[in-house]
Amino acid sequence: MIGKAELLRAIAGTNRGLLATDTDRQAILAAIAQLEDRNPTPRPLEAADKLDGNWRLLYTTSQELLGIDRVPLLKLGQIYQFVRVQTQQIYNVAEVSGIPFLEGLVSVVAQFEPVSEQRVKVRFNRGIFGLQRLIGYQACDRFVQEIEAGKKFTAFDFAITRADQKGWLDITYLDDDLRIGRGNVGSVFVLTKVA
Repeated sequence: MIGKAELLRAIAGTNRGLLATDTDRQAILAAIAQLEDRNPTPRPLEAADKLDGNWRLLYTTSQELLGIDRVPLLKLGQIYQFVRVQTQQIYNVAEVSGIPFLEGLVSVVAQFEPVSEQRVKVRFNRGIFGLQRLIGYQACDRFVQEIEAGKKFTAFDFAITRADQKGWLDITYLDDDLRIGRGNVGSVFVLTKVA
């Protein structure tokens, strides 16, 4: 039976999925399925203390996220997701590097609504894309605090109003420091909690 340590070892060399081969993906998905079968938190939306907080992406099959790395001259950096259970907000932040002094970030803010014991409906409502220098970006947690305070940034900062900018996410595994989710377009996400 595969456990958490084996999953973490399997994804360690994949650079969040960017370097995963078909064989790697099959092995990782099998390990994820085994962990999901032993989910210690079957009602993750009732476990606010575990779900709430700051998370860093370890692995994904999401082509939207991994596709950022395929843009010429850009390299996908760390990807974070901050979950605020009390306000039902999610803050996604992807750091992007490439040309020196032109480091950027891509951020999307979403509102979530529980629709079952493990599924949330997600509606994206704000996007922020720009150069880290112009935004004054120094650390992800500070940036999210500024968004929460209502700050407007010197960047492409816009409201997302299209009705099709929504989806759902199942939280299929949750413990004190690891979360696995499956999205409506078939993507898988493995995240670790950060301080």
